[in-house]
Amino acid sequence: MVYVLLADGFEEVEAIEPIDILKRGGVEVLTAGVKSKTVTGAHGITVTADITIQEVDPSNMELLMLPGGAGHEILDASNEVHGLINYAVTNGIYISAICAAPSILGKKMILEGKKATCFPGYEKYLYGAEVVADKAVVDGKIITGKGAGAAADFGFAMLSLLKGGETAKRVKEIMQY
Repeated sequence: MVYVLLADGFEEVEAIEPIDILKRGGVEVLTAGVKSKTVTGAHGITVTADITIQEVDPSNMELLMLPGGAGHEILDASNEVHGLINYAVTNGIYISAICAAPSILGKKMILEGKKATCFPGYEKYLYGAEVVADKAVVDGKIITGKGAGAAADFGFAMLSLLKGGETAKRVKEIMQY
């Protein structure tokens, strides 16, 4: 199961496009609202999350995804979010973060010695990382994305890890990517 954590101010395309790509590839995805099931994105688009963060079952988590946007500050301030990140790290579960959200991982020193990318200006928070300019970067169990324009690459990177390169290639063809 992929859990996508949503907080008010999340960058809509950074959450929805990767979710769509993953689902097209046969990955089970649930969105989890951090404050409530009703979450409003950075551009005023309101979505209803599948569950609340309290309902996340870490024992079936394959990947934990953190979208960027102003909502990353709410994610970073949440003890529950940090608990899920800690669980993922301890148990060798994939963690993905895009835009400003890689800063959350950087401040926790999770990116130390890894290649990572983020939205320009947040590099200073990627403590110990080798910052690269790529749209999407996979280094071990960590996937990072640059920003909204990289949402598809970010989604395909996750799909390739979870379902294989052939599945990602097939979905790219279907989507005319």
